Amino acid sequence: MKRRTIAKAGGYERSLETYLRDIGRISLLTREQEYDLARRIREGDEEAAHDLVRANLRFVVTVAKQYLGQGLSLEDLINEGNIGLMKAATRFDERRGYKFISYAVWWVRQATLQAISDQSRVVRLPQNRSVVMHKVHRTSAQLQQELSRQPRPEEIAERVGFKIAEVREALQIGLPSSCLDEVVSHDDGRTVGDTIADPKREARADDRLLRRSRSEDLRSALEQLPAREAEIVSLYFGLGSEPAMTLERIGQRFGLTRERIRQLKERALGRLRGQTQAFVLMEHYQDS
Repeated sequence: MKRRTIAKAGGYERSLETYLRDIGRISLLTREQEYDLARRIREGDEEAAHDLVRANLRFVVTVAKQYLGQGLSLEDLINEGNIGLMKAATRFDERRGYKFISYAVWWVRQATLQAISDQSRVVRLPQNRSVVMHKVHRTSAQLQQELSRQPRPEEIAERVGFKIAEVREALQIGLPSSCLDEVVSHDDGRTVGDTIADPKREARADDRLLRRSRSEDLRSALEQLPAREAEIVSLYFGLGSEPAMTLERIGQRFGLTRERIRQLKERALGRLRGQTQAFVLMEHYQDS
């Protein structure tokens, strides 16, 4: 039987099981190493681009797993994400001061969403609807952990900024789990589900590293803001030690109305537009 293979990225063309195992053994780069590779890439060094991509392949898998159940297999999601990663490697500018993966995540996610959109045209599911469905289900899971109960559609809508009707519709669209039964190892019958860690386990090293990298760059972006606006944005996104708060809860802390807090948050995001690291915060904002 023909074994599944992964698109060649960073020198890999392996069965899915072997690929996942091998990329987990690749050493991560320090910020200084990333910046050195980025400088070499600008000078036309193809080997440097290869090294930068290879060291970040595991993060593509982290993103790909977030989109399981939307029409593409894990292998296809990784393939598309790797394409986005390679594009990011050729466009990364270390002089802006952020880490490569914080920049690359946007390219990986866009390549993945575009592939999902192309696939879903068969069933008339536009890209924006696919994005809405993903955000709603992901936010619902986050709120359930924070609240220790099933969140209400109104609470989800406030967090993601969608209409309540859109949230209700997305919640009615179940994320199919059939793709988790897909066999990736014909030797022992291991499935995609077997290769994925329990989502409740926060100890996954790649997830932690990705969150840490993005949090560092988000905090750096917040330094561009006045203190009060920075605190509001930090509380809204949950960037500090506290979980993300609703606009109403932040308003209670500051003694301001929900609408005033919303205005201050939007003004803060407006201040960041055009700044060197603003894209990091905006990417996080769109995905929250």
